[in-house]
Amino acid sequence: MREDYVPRHAADSEPGAYPVSHPCLDLRSGPPVPDVRRIAVLRAGGLGDLVAVLPALDALRAAYPDAEILLLCAPIHAELMTDRPGPVDRVLVVPCTRGIREPAPWEAVDEAEIAAFLAGLPPIDLALQLHGGGGYSNPFVRRVGARVTAGLRAPEAPPLDRTAPYVYLQAEAVRFLEVAALVGAPPVRLEPRLAVTEADRVAAAEALGPVTGPVVVLHPGAGDPRRRWPGGRFATLGRRLADDGATVVVVGSPHERDLVAEVAAGIRAPVRALAGEQGLSGLVGVLERAAVVVADDSGPRHLAAAVGTPTVGIFWGPNVVNAGPLTRSRHRAHVSWTAACPRCGAPLLGGGEGCTHAESLVADVPLEDVEADARELLAYHADG
Repeated sequence: MREDYVPRHAADSEPGAYPVSHPCLDLRSGPPVPDVRRIAVLRAGGLGDLVAVLPALDALRAAYPDAEILLLCAPIHAELMTDRPGPVDRVLVVPCTRGIREPAPWEAVDEAEIAAFLAGLPPIDLALQLHGGGGYSNPFVRRVGARVTAGLRAPEAPPLDRTAPYVYLQAEAVRFLEVAALVGAPPVRLEPRLAVTEADRVAAAEALGPVTGPVVVLHPGAGDPRRRWPGGRFATLGRRLADDGATVVVVGSPHERDLVAEVAAGIRAPVRALAGEQGLSGLVGVLERAAVVVADDSGPRHLAAAVGTPTVGIFWGPNVVNAGPLTRSRHRAHVSWTAACPRCGAPLLGGGEGCTHAESLVADVPLEDVEADARELLAYHADG
């Protein structure tokens, strides 16, 4: 047994499992897998989904320093992680697959393409499913052909060799650290960290041009429109901060171009509007350059925190449990506990099945509270 695994209550240990004593978390862990040369990690989804698995990837790298780590991921993840310093050695984009990488309107699921992708993988010793409850992803990971598989498992999902229970209300980063612990990889950090490259900074400088005063980045978008704070609030906040000397930058994806333009127009002061033109590398650099980022519960907010920038986030109640920041000295979370759809009254906290309306669930978060936190974090920045 490795020295950093200290069984404290033998009666509580399942066969082959070790309770882990660690300064960060108290986890039940499986033993390390011997002779691991290559690890495959499945994680698709959006930008924030990838950020949440970074601590688990760091844990795997520390536990298996000589192994090659392959990230089986979505195209946006490949764009971000290719050639970026960190725990991942190679990125491989997963074909469109139901429940893992859902096809865009112009794409389709091709079973032959999926089979060819899996057949083309190099020999895998250890495969981890970090993609959800496992209904679709556990069968996919089993097809990788690894000697040992590990991952999350909801009650109805097929088993893997080692599993941690998937419970919806849990901090995502900690959820994935539990899986890493199953294969003898204890945490080395709790909060995500992403390396920023010189190429990121150059791209950001080109996108921003000359700036005066502190940079404040606003992201008014979110993958789910119900998570969006009203654009007019972002515009008012940006206008007030710009009046006090900040350089305000509104960011978004190409799909959010109209929203970005609307918010930028409402600020009225000189403002940078970036809706994907700078690329992901430029976005990383812009977020690092910022003194504070104010955003919905979205990929750019998670990315900003991962590069070390203070954030003010706006969350719907259950989502702050899954995706909210763990600390508050540099990250603030404003939460709405709207319990029913504003249009039809359908209850939402129990799952909201059947309600398809897209009204904001965070519109009741007060502008004054968000502004106060943004200004406090800006003051910390000014004090060095």
